[in-house]
Amino acid sequence: MSTSTFSTALKTAPGYLDVAANAHGEEKAFLALRALGRMRTSRPRLVEIGPGGGSAVAFLASRLAAGEHRDKDVHLTVMEVPGVVSESLARAMEEFGQVGTCELVTGFAQDLADIVGEPADVVTASALLHEVYSYGDGYSGLHDVIRTIPTVLRPGGMFAYRDVYAVKAPSLHERVVQTYSALSWVRFLRMFLPQYLREGTHPYHRSADLAVFRQDSRIVAAEALDDTTSTLVEAPVGIFREVQRHYITLRDHIWRSGVLGFVPHLEGPPASDWIDAKRGHKRVHYALTDTDWLPTSQKTMLLALSERYTDHYTVDGDIFDECTDIALSAFLELAERGDGECAQVWERWVTREGRETYAYMTLDALLAAFAVSSTEAQQDERTVLMPVAVADVIQQDRAYYNRYLRRNLPNPLKDAKQLVLFSNLPVAGDSRSLGEGMHCLQQWCGRANLARVYSAINSGR
Repeated sequence: MSTSTFSTALKTAPGYLDVAANAHGEEKAFLALRALGRMRTSRPRLVEIGPGGGSAVAFLASRLAAGEHRDKDVHLTVMEVPGVVSESLARAMEEFGQVGTCELVTGFAQDLADIVGEPADVVTASALLHEVYSYGDGYSGLHDVIRTIPTVLRPGGMFAYRDVYAVKAPSLHERVVQTYSALSWVRFLRMFLPQYLREGTHPYHRSADLAVFRQDSRIVAAEALDDTTSTLVEAPVGIFREVQRHYITLRDHIWRSGVLGFVPHLEGPPASDWIDAKRGHKRVHYALTDTDWLPTSQKTMLLALSERYTDHYTVDGDIFDECTDIALSAFLELAERGDGECAQVWERWVTREGRETYAYMTLDALLAAFAVSSTEAQQDERTVLMPVAVADVIQQDRAYYNRYLRRNLPNPLKDAKQLVLFSNLPVAGDSRSLGEGMHCLQQWCGRANLARVYSAINSGR
């Protein structure tokens, strides 16, 4: 079991930013483009917090170059933490410089108001809050960031936000039951979950949040799970959300490392070779590596089911996933024993992401938190952050991952992204927009949170 100190160093390493954290540019920039379309000014100021490898910057540049919003001269400020260097971000900024103006500033999200000198029309961020929650000050740091955002937005400005979908439940603490029977999943539970619950920043500290593991109808400790036996787990639904997301991120991390003997294309056109996009069925393109610990029979079987494609191979995604899980199980066994390269790859993942919390809020709680905390911002004119149209709240299913999860878990949780376009509405003088915002919240929030929002807006200071 790893006991290394959790560090953010690997999260800001150029290799991670340029590759693993540099995908989905279109999805990241989608709401920012929509927000720019609503701006009446001809010279909108756009701020992106945490640009990573610059995939959203590059996509914005491509859309502006194609003539979208041609009536606007966009000035973009990208804000990254000090010391982070990304070659792909530098290239993306050069591309943006051909269609607008672009500058890089350094600092932390909590200090946004001190770094951005002039009020912005649009602020955009991806995965910001779960990063702040996991690496900063938990919920207090998260709410501090929310209170900061209105202070850098003009009244009527917009905040475009994208993050991992939480769950559709009254609370992340709602207890449910999940069954794990696949060897790799049970082995992952034993290696990951005790460490996450012990060392991660998460909200599952109540006595009612205890995770209970049963094998052969007997309660067992997570560290003592027999990975050859089906496991029944009773725990808060949020914990199962963490298990799913971390397993997926670990799988992608191991794929990229090449330690399994093959490296799939996870970015670019080959990553979108769909057989049936709606059902998440794709062809996987991959290249072989020189890993020698993996049994030759496994590589031979994979190659027998694949086809040659220029300088690499392609195979049905379902077949690739099944072969991957067999190899992943062998990888986890070696990693748990502390064996060579497998142990190093596992340790890098644990240090970088193994204690991160993805699902800190349901969508109901997230929308209410933004509305309530934004009214507490220190500014002369009180504003509130709310979506003003039902279409400003989007759940984007991740069909490929959901297909995989359905094949491995009896009752998987939906894997998706949640995107919200918040408007910075003046509390006084714009009753029409406030009414639209409250109507929008009614589609997603329960009565208790609606009451909290109503009280925050009308309570004054």
